[in-house]
Amino acid sequence: MSFDELPAPGALRHRALTGTIERTERPVKRAAGTGPGEHTDAIELLRRVPYGRLATSMRALPFLAVARHVVSDGRILLRMHRGFGHHEACDGSVVAYGADNYSGDPSGEGGDLWSVQFTGPAEIVRLGPEQEELFGAMPASVNGEPYAPAFLRVDPHFVTEHRLTF
Repeated sequence: MSFDELPAPGALRHRALTGTIERTERPVKRAAGTGPGEHTDAIELLRRVPYGRLATSMRALPFLAVARHVVSDGRILLRMHRGFGHHEACDGSVVAYGADNYSGDPSGEGGDLWSVQFTGPAEIVRLGPEQEELFGAMPASVNGEPYAPAFLRVDPHFVTEHRLTF
């Protein structure tokens, strides 16, 4: 479908959905005595799930990559497969990292779905054995190739939260 074939404004019918969506966007608070990039609500949500998606561009094309995350000192540490070179495309660039509980059951306890997104500069880091252990077991392979970990640190400067309440 080309842009010329798009329906006229107002011609689309919208179906009413149940529930509400709450969206908050705000710069990360950087008060004296707090760690860099600390945002308590979003960080606590991030701690509830082990994986998320990293977004940036590679050779001027946008891409998403799955990454395992942990939170350390107000920053997000990511582990991803080295074999694709995605970590090198992120090094020194501003990236977005998001995670959610959308695979959860919205009729469960609380019934809420949420997503968080952190935007800020990323850099390749070398972790000590103690920090590597925080990530837990590594995958054995990626697309049939042996998994080789690479680590990034994201210093979140901007945080977006979305909550869907049922």
